[in-house]
Parts: sequence; C-alpha cells; structure tokens
Amino acid sequence: MKIAVVKLSALGDIVHAMVALQFLKAYSPEIRIDWIVEERFAGLLKNNPDIDNILTVNLKALKTNKAGILAEIKKLRSYAGNNYDLVIDAQGLIKSAVTSKIVGKRIAGFDADSIREKAASWFYDIKVACAYDANTIDRNALILSRPLGVTITPEQILNKKPFLFFNNEDPQINDFLSKDRSNIVLVIGSTWDSRNYPAAKYVKIAEALQQNCLVTWGNEQEKATAEWMAAQSDLIKVTPKMDLNSLKALIAKADLLIGNDTGPTHMAWGLNRPSITIFGPTPVSRVYQTDINKVVKSASIVNPYKLNKLDYSIKDIDEREIIEQAKLLLSL
Repeated sequence: MKIAVVKLSALGDIVHAMVALQFLKAYSPEIRIDWIVEERFAGLLKNNPDIDNILTVNLKALKTNKAGILAEIKKLRSYAGNNYDLVIDAQGLIKSAVTSKIVGKRIAGFDADSIREKAASWFYDIKVACAYDANTIDRNALILSRPLGVTITPEQILNKKPFLFFNNEDPQINDFLSKDRSNIVLVIGSTWDSRNYPAAKYVKIAEALQQNCLVTWGNEQEKATAEWMAAQSDLIKVTPKMDLNSLKALIAKADLLIGNDTGPTHMAWGLNRPSITIFGPTPVSRVYQTDINKVVKSASIVNPYKLNKLDYSIKDIDEREIIEQAKLLLSL
C-alpha cells in the first residue's frame, strides 16, 4: 500500500505527527509512506527510516510570488503520478486539503467539527472525528492511523523510540559542548513575542544551574537576544547558525533542553531527551508530559479554540519553578 502524508508545517506540528510512523510501519512493514512538506522543513524528516520519500513544496512563497502557483501545481501533479492508495491530510487546512486533492484520488482528513478551517473537510472521502482541543500528539496519531485501521495507544506513544535522525552534522557544534558540565540547550524564540520567556530570566536560570548553557537562534533578532544573554553570564554561549540536521544533533547530545512552546523545544521529545517546555498563551495539551519531559505553565487560562496573542503571562512565571524542575531532571 502506498500512502502520502500531507503535513506541510510547522516544525513542532511535524514532530508531533512523525511519532505515528514507527507504529504504522510496525503494523504493516510493507507500507510505503511518502511525506509532502514545505521545503524549509524537509530537513526535519530526513534520515527517518520510516519515510520512503520526502516530497517538497514551496507554498509559503506564493504569498509574495503568485506567479509561482503554476509551477507548484505542476510539481504536485507529478507527485500524483505515484498513484497513492490513500492521501492523508494531517494538517486540516484548506491549502493542505487542496494539495491532497491534487496528489491523490482518495483523501482522508478530519471532519468539519475537528478542524479550524471547516471547509477543508469537503475534500475528504474518509473523515475522522477528534475534539479540536484534544492532545495535539494524540490528534496527529489518530489522523494518521484511523484511516488505515490501525490503533495507536497513549502507552505506545509514551514508550516510543526516538524518531528524529541526523548524520554528517556540523562538527563545530562539538566545540560548544562541555565535558565537565551538563549541557543545556536554551530555545528562546517562537512565532509570537507573548510565547517568549524573558531573556533576563533565562540568564537567572543559567546562573542558578551553573552548567554549560547553549542558546540557539533562528533569526537576527533572536541572535541579538542570545548575544545579550551571553554578555550577562560566562555560562551562556551562543551557538552558530544551524540547519535542522545539526540542530537535531545538538539536541540529541544535550543533557537538557529548556525552551518556549516552539518547534525546536518539541524536538527534544522526539529525540527522547529531557526537556522543560514553558507555556504562556498556548495550551499544555500540545505535548506529552513524561518522566523526562516536563512543562511549566503560567497562571492564565487558555482557550484552545481562540488563542490570545496578547496574553503575556509567561513573563510572570517565577524562574525558580523552572530551576527546580531542571535540577531534578539533571539528577536523573
């Protein structure tokens, strides 16, 4: 059986969907799984033995380059030549539904009550019901398994194997790792400012833990913040610009990751590495909490159906709460 998974973005969402693959392959080793993804996120999927082909699109670029739409349609039609038995839209957006329809004839996706862009469900032949405010990882596992008649349980997910893979990473990342102290990766950025824990409090965490803290960054603003943090503490280093392959490698070699609710933070869960995810205006139901993957949430009440980008309560979280969790995880 040949299937195509359509999960275009974003980084954390792709991580949360990828966990299902190992269970699908275990259930049916002969199944072929291709994955259609935005080109800038393809590196996250690379080297995964459960993915047969990574097929890229560049739909985001169409916002500024409308002329590119014909080229993207032509690309998707070429993917349709793979003659998939089933295409699963794991995204639930109109753009992912249209993508799925171009690529395949038989489409599965969430029903109208289970997604934000309800019109997307019009494109599906198989419709899966799941509460929109249910755990994000459970939702992803369900949409990838139910259409195939497979059941993935929470117990299986809790006992998952790491599913992010890397090779030939940038060797200079090893220069930033300490042999004498624990290595802690700090993920300080996200898509909204209200999801970012204050840089000054990250510095206090580094000083309290007295370990080797490595700050990653994805744009110039985050780099400037990281450099400011490093100027405040000798325990903080700013990592070089990394591609997703090297980022996976760095997180895999870290003793702990502390970060905002954003893609690189969720990569620690995918690599079975200890982590603390700091939540403000987004729901903790986005993650699994385990013996090594903890969350710290602000006092605000979050409505998963209507997130409040002006909820800056994350800034009020006492850094001592994070420090206490970090010390426990580092002692394991």
